[in-house]
Amino acid sequence: TTGAAKAVGLVLPHLDGKLDGGAVRVPTVTGSLTDFVCEVEKETTAEEVNAAFKAAAEGPMKGILEYADVELVSSDIIGNPHSNIYDSQLTKVDGKLVKIIGWYDNEAGYSARTADLITKIV
Repeated sequence: TTGAAKAVGLVLPHLDGKLDGGAVRVPTVTGSLTDFVCEVEKETTAEEVNAAFKAAAEGPMKGILEYADVELVSSDIIGNPHSNIYDSQLTKVDGKLVKIIGWYDNEAGYSARTADLITKIV
């Protein structure tokens, strides 16, 4: 299990109780993945969802979000400093229901964001 969903509710009270989470154990020490499912306001396609994530990764989320269009396994993300490596090949859409997968390295991603924060503070 994971406490991430509860932590989101503490930081963003309007989302408290609206998220649930689970942990998927992968055969690496620091590699993890997020399996996120949501209902969006209007029907969409996997291509549209992927395009939005690609635009974010190349724009305002550059350096934080990475867009991947190749098959990934847990060992591929070890040492990756991005907070999330969006796996576009695993995007699933059924009308308004969207499922996305993102990989991350618990240590490298966290360390990179901590360094970013320190840089902004100092």
